[in-house]
Amino acid sequence: MYDVIVAGVGGMGSATVYHLARRGAKVLGLEQFDILHELGSSHGVTRIIRLAYAEHPDYVPLLRRAYELWRELESQAGERLLFITGGVDIGEAQTGIVRGSLDACATHDLPHEVLDAETLRQRFPGYQLSPSMVAVYQPDAGFVLPERCIVAHVGAAVQQGAEVHTREPVIEWGIGDGTVRVRTDRQTYRARRLVVTAGPWARNLVPALAELAVPERQVLIWTQPLRPELFALGSFPIFNMEAPEGHYYGFPVYGVPGFKIGKYHHRNERVDPDQMDRHCHPEDEAVLREAIRNYFPDANGPTLAMKTCLFTNSPDEHFILDHHREHPEVVLAAGFSGHGFKFCSVVGEIMAQLALDGGTQLDTAMFRLARFASA
Repeated sequence: MYDVIVAGVGGMGSATVYHLARRGAKVLGLEQFDILHELGSSHGVTRIIRLAYAEHPDYVPLLRRAYELWRELESQAGERLLFITGGVDIGEAQTGIVRGSLDACATHDLPHEVLDAETLRQRFPGYQLSPSMVAVYQPDAGFVLPERCIVAHVGAAVQQGAEVHTREPVIEWGIGDGTVRVRTDRQTYRARRLVVTAGPWARNLVPALAELAVPERQVLIWTQPLRPELFALGSFPIFNMEAPEGHYYGFPVYGVPGFKIGKYHHRNERVDPDQMDRHCHPEDEAVLREAIRNYFPDANGPTLAMKTCLFTNSPDEHFILDHHREHPEVVLAAGFSGHGFKFCSVVGEIMAQLALDGGTQLDTAMFRLARFASA
């Protein structure tokens, strides 16, 4: 009999197991693959973290807490997990990214600068924007290391008494006699609470999420810069860019010796994560090369690596952090819509509070299921 079972031990699940264990709960984490794998949404060497949150100003307090918790985890793990590079939100002045970033900065009094294309190029020559584009520079942005963050969370959780099983998929769960029964391909477990942090597989475990947490195929590319010094750590801030060609994001060189870029809703491919095409094709490269050629020409060298991953999109692309509507013993974290990993540290804390306390001290009103009529 456990206090809490956590289904899925990737980015969100590993943080949840950790925060439950640090509070003294008897917790079991169940992962269908290995700790560290490339089949979901928690790999790829680097993940952006940014404070000027264009998606909605209400994310900023959660981000501030996330930064605190990442720093705490670094101290506990004894390794660097969070790198500050500065970041730019780019687009025409009236685009949603630029206006949203400025709104977040104004609402939360965040230090920032608005740079025209030429000023940005002079400061960071790797950027070659169209003259009509502007950039909101915010110095606190950077990236976290997803694989190392998961290892740190799992390692700290195990040290504090958590039990973690890998290669043990959850088959089904049910409620009875005030407890949750969770059946895997090995045996059946019982707990007072169940937390579902299963990423693209959440909808398989929770039918209510079938149209609220929809997996989408995503592709990343690393290219060899023609001028490596322009894209080195310390010379190139992370970016979030709304261009006529689409919505792109990218990183300085780290880990893999290349410039990394991705495009939101890469080719708009809704997929089954167990059946999706995990190979990268010339068509995938062409989508990303267009932006490199147009805005980062000095990074337009040979391909060093390409990887697929998954977004799990909610209808409004905001998170789902809530109790199951019919079964309050079950807590859900889903629908992170391609911008969730930076929040893992704080989402783990929120999930632990929802599971153990029935509520959270942080403001999660905008992430409740009630906003969807079908939920």
